Amino acid sequence: MIERAIDRAMLVLEGVLGLTLMFVVALNFANVVGRYILGLTFLGADEIEVYLMVAMAFLGAIVVSWRGRHLRMDVVVGALPPRPRAGLRVFELLVTVLLTGFVAVQSWGYTSRMFTLGATSDMAGIPMWLPHSAVTIGLVGIAAVALWRLVRLATSAGRSQSEPAAPPHPAGEGA
Repeated sequence: MIERAIDRAMLVLEGVLGLTLMFVVALNFANVVGRYILGLTFLGADEIEVYLMVAMAFLGAIVVSWRGRHLRMDVVVGALPPRPRAGLRVFELLVTVLLTGFVAVQSWGYTSRMFTLGATSDMAGIPMWLPHSAVTIGLVGIAAVALWRLVRLATSAGRSQSEPAAPPHPAGEGA
């Protein structure tokens, strides 16, 4: 039940990210037309585009992690017997939780400083804690997914020796 709710949340996030990408492309197009045809430039457009692309990457990484679609080198892992494979999976998840958790704490500290200082971007005047918070949220999301998987492995270890698979993409395997 919880996994279905998270799947739905991932679909919503994916939709928002798709709309954000369309906005970034439209903003870029409008800025190019304005600059080269009308002689007008929206000075903050480049900043907005970069910050939104960074946010899309880190927030999209949560969706990718949840669906188990991240890049991995698993040729050797696939050839291992089930027990070593499960052990390696646990190790991988622990390292993911620890590293993303550590970097998220560092990111939160920096984001908090940006908020406290009231720092804004040079051209668009965007509060700098906003783009930095997307990095923190993305890292926390990845750590939460890995922690969820660890808990699932631990609770299923007593019931069976098989490792639970990553949830399938809600739109099907080819999506």
